[in-house]
Amino acid sequence: MSVDTTLASTSNSLVYSAMAVYAVALGASAFDLATLGEKVGAKRRAASRSAARREELVPQAAGVGTITVGRTTAPTGPAPLAEDGTPRKAAGIATSLTVLALLLHLGGVVTRGLSAHRAPWGNMYEFSVTGTAVVVLVYLAVLSRRDIRWLSTFVLAPVLLSLGLAVAVLYTDSAPLVPALQSFWLIIHVSIAFVSSALFVLAFSTTVLQLVQERREVQRAQGRPTGAGRFMEALPPSADLERLSYRLIAISFPLWAFTLVAGAIWAEVAWGRYWNWDPKEVWTFIIWVVYAAYLHARATGGWGGRRAAYLSIAGFACLMVNYGVVNVFFPGNHSYSGLS
Repeated sequence: MSVDTTLASTSNSLVYSAMAVYAVALGASAFDLATLGEKVGAKRRAASRSAARREELVPQAAGVGTITVGRTTAPTGPAPLAEDGTPRKAAGIATSLTVLALLLHLGGVVTRGLSAHRAPWGNMYEFSVTGTAVVVLVYLAVLSRRDIRWLSTFVLAPVLLSLGLAVAVLYTDSAPLVPALQSFWLIIHVSIAFVSSALFVLAFSTTVLQLVQERREVQRAQGRPTGAGRFMEALPPSADLERLSYRLIAISFPLWAFTLVAGAIWAEVAWGRYWNWDPKEVWTFIIWVVYAAYLHARATGGWGGRRAAYLSIAGFACLMVNYGVVNVFFPGNHSYSGLS
């Protein structure tokens, strides 16, 4: 079938429009995070000064040790309401704009597929555009169950960066699929990989924030200034961030395992072998091994904190190598980047 150039052009326009709305949503999200972080930090500092004054006023009885009054701590973590009890307007605007941008984004994905009469993930450009849409979709799905608007900035920023890279560097004109990809396994294998990768992206963002938050908590406990980055005051404690990252990876891991198995079945159908030591196959397995090590260490080795976080980051680094390096620089049976 011939390519519908009108739909392909419409897809490009929708993607550009989505990027513009994502940029505004990112600005609103960053403003909300910075504002909320400053308010929470001010509360913390005021509570510390108040506790210190109360300690100074407590008299010491003769022959008795110093009486210590327990310190009062300011609320930590994101607050769903503003100081006056009303919903946080900037956060609400950011969420609404994110939904609008996702609708435009999905429109770009659908029209791209319709333009070539196939699933819209036949090359790296399409994989990037569709994959980022799934990342935002998964974020909004999690947001519908719990308030993680504090994560919005750290989701929209990499999504915008990936889309910018896609349209500036990876763009490929809409075209029919190469013969090897003309299979229903393309939909099964790649769609599950999208969801799994999106969860890994959210887990990576949460893990990085966990490490930064943990460092700030250590500095605060030692009485040292935490330095710049007051917006971190609006985020949950590092222990909560670690638990969220672990849950995301625990959900994503079996999906990635399914991706690996489905890919092997598809390889047997297409090439007559379940495993061919193709670079893409090898790196997909490496990713599985690293995340399996992370889950095993958390479950049986008692690993937590920074050690587990470093394993999580290593797994995401392998995911990025698989996407950005293997697809482009390693020739093999999976060389479908679309780049000349």
